[in-house]
Amino acid sequence: MTKVFADTDICIDLLSGRKPFISNAEKFFSLADIGKIKVFASALSFSNIDYVLRSQYSGAYSRKTIAKFKTLVTVLPVDSRTIDLAIASEFNDFEDAIQYYTAIESSINIFVTRNIKDYKKAHIQVMSLETFLTKLI
Repeated sequence: MTKVFADTDICIDLLSGRKPFISNAEKFFSLADIGKIKVFASALSFSNIDYVLRSQYSGAYSRKTIAKFKTLVTVLPVDSRTIDLAIASEFNDFEDAIQYYTAIESSINIFVTRNIKDYKKAHIQVMSLETFLTKLI
């Protein structure tokens, strides 16, 4: 089964209904739901997701949505080694570095994001959701 790391933006696209990105996010996470791919997200993503959802909806709605979402993904830990790698990296955006090294440390070789330009020096496949879906289908 194909293992894919989902960057926070992809998760938020689905959960907050961001247009025009929600359509591909729905397709992507539907593939996880039916067992065609295995999707991973970092623990860090969940606090970011909550922050965005609570800015749009209630705290209760956010928690309920996150609980449902957690059934679609495998949550990966962000540990001391991941933070050390992110600190020592050449990433301009610290959060991007944490996400990237979370995937690396878990041996995930495909990373989907809308923010491809920030991952130019990646040593794994970094692609848009649209590109991933085109290659998979």
